[in-house]
Formats: sequence, C-alpha cells, structure tokens
Amino acid sequence: MWFKRDLRVHDHAPLVAARTYADALAIFIIEPEWLASPDCDASHVDFALACLAELRAALAARGLPLLVRVGSAVAVLAQLRSEVAFTDLLSHEETGAAWSYARDRQVAAWCASCGIPWQQFNQTGVIRGLRNRAGWVRRWQARMDTPLHLLDGPWNAALPLDQPALPTLASLGLSPHGKTLQAAGERAARRTLSSFVQVRSHGYRKALSSPLSAEDGCSRLSPHLAFGTISLRTVHQATELAIRNTPERELAYALRGFARRLRWHCHFMQKLEDEPNIEFHNFARVCDGLREDAFNDENFEAWCAGRTGYPMVDACMRSLRATGWLNFRMRAMLVSFASYHLWLHWRQTGLFLARQFLDFEPGIHWSQMQMQSGTTGINTLRMYSPTKQAHDQDPQGVFIRRWVPELAKVPLPYLAEPWKMDPSVQHMAGCRMGVDYPLPIVDDKAAMAFAKEKMYGLRKTPQARVEAADVQDRHGSRKSGLPPSGQRRKTKTPREREAPSPQGDLFS
Repeated sequence: MWFKRDLRVHDHAPLVAARTYADALAIFIIEPEWLASPDCDASHVDFALACLAELRAALAARGLPLLVRVGSAVAVLAQLRSEVAFTDLLSHEETGAAWSYARDRQVAAWCASCGIPWQQFNQTGVIRGLRNRAGWVRRWQARMDTPLHLLDGPWNAALPLDQPALPTLASLGLSPHGKTLQAAGERAARRTLSSFVQVRSHGYRKALSSPLSAEDGCSRLSPHLAFGTISLRTVHQATELAIRNTPERELAYALRGFARRLRWHCHFMQKLEDEPNIEFHNFARVCDGLREDAFNDENFEAWCAGRTGYPMVDACMRSLRATGWLNFRMRAMLVSFASYHLWLHWRQTGLFLARQFLDFEPGIHWSQMQMQSGTTGINTLRMYSPTKQAHDQDPQGVFIRRWVPELAKVPLPYLAEPWKMDPSVQHMAGCRMGVDYPLPIVDDKAAMAFAKEKMYGLRKTPQARVEAADVQDRHGSRKSGLPPSGQRRKTKTPREREAPSPQGDLFS
C-alpha cells in the first residue's frame, strides 16, 4: 500500500482493498525528486513528517506497519520487492506536479516489467482520461456521494519489517523554515472540518475577502486536502449533512456557497490532469513572449520580500511567508500586482508562491496563476488596486500594522498610501519614506495603463479569439442541471457556461 498525498486512515480505498490480502505492508517514500523540485519547501516536508508520525501510530494500532524510506520511487520499490517479494501495488491516483507525473510513468513501466499489477483508486472528482467536460459536474457529484471507504477491523497479518525512526529536516538536508504552521495530521483535519461546518461557517461568505476575518472564517482545510489528511468526499458529505440538518437559513446559505467551491477545487485540478503542460506554458499560446523578456529581477525580489512600497501587498506577502496561508482574494491581489503592476511572468512568481503556500495544490495553483495573470485567454482580466484593497479589506489598518510594523504609527488616512505623507507627518510617525519604508517601486496608474493596453490589445487579435474558443472547449466548465447543494431538482435546466468567481475560496 503506497501512500502518497493521502495521509489518512478514514475514507481510504486502497487501505480497504488491502484488507483482502493475507499479508500487507504500507510505505511512504520521501523522494529526492520532490525535495529538489522548485516548488518544494521545508515547511511542506515538515508538515508531511508530522502527518506521517500520526499515521504510523494509527496504522500500528490496526496491525499494519508503515515504512518511511528515502529514495527514488522505483529504486525503493525494487529494493522492497527484494526483501518481501510483494505481488501487488495499491495506491491512489495523483494529479501532481511534473516530477510526480514522470515518477508515476516510471513506476508504471517498472510494474509492467515485473508483472506487478498496480491498482490506482480515485480520491477526488478529477477524472483520468477525460475526453471532454460534458457531464463532468454530474460525475463529480456521483463520486462525492459514494459511501465512504471505512476499515472494518485490524489486519490479521502484516509483513514484519523494521521501522526506523522518521527522518528529520536536518537529516534530509533541509534548513528550518521558520513558519508557524497549522496543526498537521488526520485528527487536526477532522477537528477543523467539525469546527467549520458547526460554528465557523456562519459568516463564511462575508469573511472570505478580508485577511482578518478569513483567518477564522474560511474553512482552513486546504493544507489537509493537499496532503490528504482528509478526503474531499468526507468534507463534501459532512457539508451536505450540515446543510440538511441546520434550521438556520443563514448557515445553510453559507454552507451551500462552500459546497460549490468544493466542485471548483476539482474543476481546476482537472485542467492540469487534462493538460500537464500548463505548469510550464500559457493556456493561450498567443501570450507567449508577452512577459518573458521583460522580467525585472529587482522588482521580483522586492515583491518576494514584501518591500514594494504598497502596504497591502507587503502585509499580505509577509503574512504568507510567516504562516504559509493567505485567503484567496489576497492571493489573487499578490498575483495581479506581480503580473500587471510589475509585469512579471507567472512561472517565476508561481514557483515562489508554491513554496510559501502550505496548501500548494499543483492543479489549482498553476491554473490560478495563469487565470490571475491573464494568460488563459478566456477569463475576465482582474487587475486589483492594492490601495483600494487596503481601504476595502483592512479599513482600520489592523492587518497592515500587524505585518508592516514600520507603518505602525502612520495616521490611518495615510496608511494605504504612506508616500503621500509630507515630511512633518513622516517625522511624527517615525517613518521616513525611502528610508524606513520603501517608496512605491512602480507608479500605479502608469503600470495599469501599460498592462491594460497590452492585455486588451492582445485579446482583440484574431489569433487570441481563435485560441480562446479552443481553451474554452477544452477547459471551460459547463453546468449540467445540477441542483444547488443540499437540494435536488426533478428536471434538468439547459446547459450553460459557468464563470469562476474571483472570490472563490479555492484554497479554503
């Protein structure tokens, strides 16, 4: 039983299937390819190790040993086969980054050469080998409504092998990450789900946008979904049950909004499953060359460090780097600022953000990086004003003052635009612009005018229109008469196009 990004016992189809064998063994492989990948961070590995510690104990209580070995997957599996001569390999499917896609192809070839059947089970709404999106939502719903896969008892026999202690970040050659992370493991995931559907979801729709209210108002399940400490099906069914059982209209309304976003979660992952190259190339190839030759390293470094001179941008980046999490609207603002104000290519900024996000999910991440930078060719161009976002989402300046302490004493009327302070106000606030806090690295209006001219001009070209139609046909979502969450219609409605919500809590 090969664990990958499914570090749980509850609702685990391969584990249940393994119960039919006389002998079983579970393994997790810490792969050098993962550690060396440009989207991996020590915080990801740290979180995974904490999950593995809990998982190992949970499996041991059921009589199943969990080996954790370091090495390339084929080499580790080949060595294990020489030790125990296993005959079958069970795992979940994975829609991951390019390195994991290449790894799975290598494992499939190795299994075929050895005559070892490799049975892969689905654990999300992502459909492998999908030819088109017609009816996708109904197939997603059918999967999510399937009964949970539950273990009915301990293993009677398991293959005896030594289980060395889990490696550490230091033994893996990784430095401390310094982030304050969410609690890891399946128990934490289930507590987080329970607290959300029962209590925290009351203000969900209103809490989404502000980084202050979103901290508790969002589900905070995204790291657990990314590492598989809870299944999407478990979250879906718990949400639907809460909707049916709540007499409170406001709570049911909030939960229905969350339930719809669970579908969007898989909708974006499906894009990477269908077209793995979107990790590296523009959806709309007419955008090739748009930003590649204009990359400004100094602006990129200032953005990464939270030193752009735009307080809301800097506060969000510093918060993300400290905690590994940020709400969706502020993530979108960070990408918008990098893509339009700084005219940076999404690949480089995307790799940096991937390392910061504890909940890095490749399918969602790369689709969203392109969507927010305008290279899908089909989505509305969303160019966020960092000043407006500061006024709208942090009107009292609490978030900015927390994460940009240089501005702690700046009067509120100047907090979103501190460069407007005259020298006397700067002296009173103890913040000299250009010394204690940087001046804006670009001019807001000039940068937006340039970006709009480039993007809207490109979209008017015949080639862009042709490509947009092709991208929509391959990746655009389609309604299929699915009733609102928690309800069921007796008749279908005509199919129509859906448009992603810019406020969607895709990262929960």
